[in-house]
Amino acid sequence: MLISLTTGGPFMYVILGVSIIAMAVFLERATFLYFRMNMNMDKALKKVLIPLEQQNFRQALDECSKIGKHPLGSILKAGLLKADRKDQEIERAMEEKIISEIPKVKMRINLLTLFANIATLLGLLGTILGLITAFQSVSNADEAMKQIVLAKGISMAMLTTAGGLVVAIPCLGGFYLLNNRGDFLVDKIEEKALGLANTLSAMKQKRTADGVVR
Repeated sequence: MLISLTTGGPFMYVILGVSIIAMAVFLERATFLYFRMNMNMDKALKKVLIPLEQQNFRQALDECSKIGKHPLGSILKAGLLKADRKDQEIERAMEEKIISEIPKVKMRINLLTLFANIATLLGLLGTILGLITAFQSVSNADEAMKQIVLAKGISMAMLTTAGGLVVAIPCLGGFYLLNNRGDFLVDKIEEKALGLANTLSAMKQKRTADGVVR
């Protein structure tokens, strides 16, 4: 690897730097999405709905506080705090919270596509400069050295192309992996928020119907 770096010229070191930054971003986002955000949201919502159906709003809020580090906890809590308001106000409160929380789920993932493009372009630029250097050196070299100089220049050109692609391909793979995970979490969060909104609406309708019957 060290031989490839030195043979590939200065652009190989830049590509290596891009790969290190990309790896750091991927590991940080993967840890966040697959570990810190790893929660059974169906079970979490159920724990909130059980006391809620018993009119125990305090315990329902406590259950939301227990998962306060997860976006779902703060979103459900925002809806519960508006439980005595109109359905539109409940939905608006949760939508506002979703808007502020969801970007935290998807943040920095798009950087991986940026790094993939940068690595590819650096590899291409290194290839072009390597070929230019090779042909310029050949024109100035004697007959005995022409083949050696040309081979060295072409080697540098090909190595930078390969280096750029070696970095770009995993970056794109990591992007799609993390982006799909983020989309899944966002859809799940929105689904559970809608479930709470529907439950609160049904509870109010039931109370209204009981009041009419009495």
